[in-house]
Amino acid sequence: MQPPPNPFENVPTPAPLRVVVADDNPVVRAGLSALLSGRDDITVVAEVADGRQAYDAAREHQPDVILLDVRMPGVDGLSALPYLVELAPVMMLTYSRESEIVQEALRRGAGGYLVYGEFTADQLVSAVRDIKEGRPHFTPTAAGALLAQLREGGNGGAPLPDGLGATTDDPRMSSPNAGLSHIPQSPASPENLSQVQPAVAQSTSRWTGGLPAAPDRSRFQLSAREAEIMDLIASGMNNQQIAATCFISEKTVKNHINRIFAKLHSTSRAEAAAKWLGTAPGSGRGVG
Repeated sequence: MQPPPNPFENVPTPAPLRVVVADDNPVVRAGLSALLSGRDDITVVAEVADGRQAYDAAREHQPDVILLDVRMPGVDGLSALPYLVELAPVMMLTYSRESEIVQEALRRGAGGYLVYGEFTADQLVSAVRDIKEGRPHFTPTAAGALLAQLREGGNGGAPLPDGLGATTDDPRMSSPNAGLSHIPQSPASPENLSQVQPAVAQSTSRWTGGLPAAPDRSRFQLSAREAEIMDLIASGMNNQQIAATCFISEKTVKNHINRIFAKLHSTSRAEAAAKWLGTAPGSGRGVG
């Protein structure tokens, strides 16, 4: 006697979710790609370093989800966001936790907002799957900003940090094709990508508190990784959040901080941040 036919035998396996990862830190990009591509139902089709490249990659690969950082050189995430959401659902994945940035990202169409240090690897994977289905995801910081926005009945007119999102106010940006066409493309050559890590290490200081420029890490003899971690310390992150952002262990973070404190002749995070940002008495910001 023949067994009854299996109704699921000929059901095709769903195609993997196609994801574009946009972050100017090559270590973050590689870590996210390895994490997501390790799942059977997700594949990373492109890794890019700024909003311009994200737009080009989205048009070429037609992804199901775009993971987008906020602060990137060239075209930042907020500037590219209104054009990316026309191509695929976008989830912000960043350590930018300022309320006005969260609110502006949601206003411009982001389907979710995850802050590093506030989610696990499994939660990230679940969020990617849910964003594709139109289910939003927010980590606690982003959810708090959304609640504040609802209570205020808008974004409260809070200004964005200088340079973020400015290009979307340009009248030439009336359509996705016109919106990014006049912006110089960021070269994606290996030579330029090799210079991204030091630039990322300075990104937080460039925007935190409206400072005009990032510190000169060579003045303190910090390595690129130490400068990146010092920027995160100055932004107010704790060791757990730094570890999640940099994809390293908390023990490694502590080892870096010990070396940083020695080089900056500091005994506390506050003292080190003041020297790094040039706000300590007698310090000169940006002096080489």
